[in-house]
Amino acid sequence: MLELIDTYWLYFLVGQYPHGPLGGLALTLAIAGLAILLALPGGLLLGLARNSPRAWLRGPVSALVWSVRGTPLLMVVFWAYFFLPVLTGRKSDQFTTMLIALVVFDSAYIAEIVRAGLQGLPRGQTLAARALGLSHGQTLRLILLPQALRHMLPSLVNQFVTTIKNTSLGTIIGLSELSFIANQINIQVLVKPVQVYATLAGSYFLLCFGLSWLARGLERRLTTGR
Repeated sequence: MLELIDTYWLYFLVGQYPHGPLGGLALTLAIAGLAILLALPGGLLLGLARNSPRAWLRGPVSALVWSVRGTPLLMVVFWAYFFLPVLTGRKSDQFTTMLIALVVFDSAYIAEIVRAGLQGLPRGQTLAARALGLSHGQTLRLILLPQALRHMLPSLVNQFVTTIKNTSLGTIIGLSELSFIANQINIQVLVKPVQVYATLAGSYFLLCFGLSWLARGLERRLTTGR
């Protein structure tokens, strides 16, 4: 295994870069981080709409969030890969396709994180704010959201961990992320599949375990702060 890592470590980390497109672990982290950043605004808006007192807004948004969360990410990837070219008239590259699928999927899950964060706050704070004459929007912006966002950090880190693992589905559409590179290495060496996929599993484990440990640390710190 050490010989395999010594031979292919650079390819495993960055793919063909700088002599070709970025790939490997670097692409996995890049697309996962970008997906979370782009999904945050949409997830925040959807979460606020899910928590809205207006039924005409809350109902359709809830149905949308439930529909996305009830659909396998693989189907969302296929829809983005085959349906987007029909809408735009041109074929999307693998990076854009996977990014769009992840942003849509993550937005729905972040919406639920936001909703749970808001509903986890004591109702007395909302009542006190309204008694002081603050509107619903002012109550959210000035009192509820600053507290909820702080307590949502561990859940957002966990969602980032999930997104990192979800990037492996990019292999299906030819995205040169970590799993795709491992498959390519396995094709080249042929006789060492156990070593190749053990290295892949170890890479995912170390990365995701480290982030999960960070999430637990944040949660303990926030609990102590409360």
